[in-house]
Amino acid sequence: MLDINHVVLIGRLTRDADYKLLPSGQAVCNFSIAVNRRKKSGDGWEDEVSYFDIVLWGKQADAINRYLTKGKQVAVDGELRQDRWQQDGQNRSKVVISAGNVQLLSGGGQGSGGYSGGGAPSGDSYGGGGGGSYGSRGGAPGSEPPRAPADDYADDVPF
Repeated sequence: MLDINHVVLIGRLTRDADYKLLPSGQAVCNFSIAVNRRKKSGDGWEDEVSYFDIVLWGKQADAINRYLTKGKQVAVDGELRQDRWQQDGQNRSKVVISAGNVQLLSGGGQGSGGYSGGGAPSGDSYGGGGGGSYGSRGGAPGSEPPRAPADDYADDVPF
């Protein structure tokens, strides 16, 4: 049986993203998100926050890093990865999320809203899929497909 390692999270950045270009030319972007959860505690509800470290590689990291500012809400799709190292003779490890796809959601940070097209990268540059703005099927943004005039339809429609 095949093992499954898949994570989907929506949260807000706890700090601005840390972007680096490695000597190999590979781009890497590290950031953390806070994910809120409400749980019942006695007669009331209590908020519980979990923090996750995210690492984003390649063209996505290069294209989206400037938009990853503190408070920005993002959706992250990726997998868990365990980093292991030795420090002062002690074995250490840390679990991080290796993102395969990051999407900008609502505002926070310096921006005032979600992805609006404008100066943001195209959809396929950061994993949004498809290119262009969301919901676009081609043509100019906001344009509608051409419609046939009403009198071009046959009168003998069978329904």
